[in-house]
Amino acid sequence: MSIRKPAFPRLLLNNVSCMRNAQQILSYVNVSLHDGGALVLTGANGSGKTTFMRMLAGFSRPSAGEILWNGHDIQKSLIFQQYKLQLNWVSLKKAINEKFTVLENIQWFELLEGKQGKAMLALEVMGLGRLAKEKPRMLSSGQQRRLQLARLLAIDRPIWLLDEPSVALDDEGVKLLEYIIAEHRKQGGIVIVATHLPIEIEDSMVLKLPPRFPRGMTFADMLDRIDIS
Repeated sequence: MSIRKPAFPRLLLNNVSCMRNAQQILSYVNVSLHDGGALVLTGANGSGKTTFMRMLAGFSRPSAGEILWNGHDIQKSLIFQQYKLQLNWVSLKKAINEKFTVLENIQWFELLEGKQGKAMLALEVMGLGRLAKEKPRMLSSGQQRRLQLARLLAIDRPIWLLDEPSVALDDEGVKLLEYIIAEHRKQGGIVIVATHLPIEIEDSMVLKLPPRFPRGMTFADMLDRIDIS
């Protein structure tokens, strides 16, 4: 009887350290994410969550260690070109074209992706179907956030990097966010969320950033202040 080797993690943070403004955010962190996995990064505003997310996206390098996708370092040029096509990014920057209608905003990204046909369904899932022909300026802040999230559904990439995705959402909007995250994971997608607000994500790992990072903090101090569960 042969013994099957465990699948290699889709994403692996291998002894990763991260700096922000010459101060250490995290030291020698190891995280494995398989298909369907979720990581929640928590901490107060200014604790470095966005810095960490940009590092995961490959826009900046870890100060130590490596981030591996399918066993390959994402910082290598050819690997990064493939890796970035796996990512769907939502941040506080809206990336909404005010000249387009709500529907056209999603269709534009579909066109760039070489896909079509999911834009209207994505809007309906996010409760924006009746506003498809409106211009984004007619939307509330919460509706504009839903428009960003609808793009995730239409483009359908496997790795979601969500930086404060629940900001401006009402309770119903947060429930929708939790729903689309759960559905994405059921399909084997990976979700990484940075948030200072509560979001219910079942069986997720949690990485907590401390609110301040005094200079001269020792490795032992950092370990005491990091909670991975």
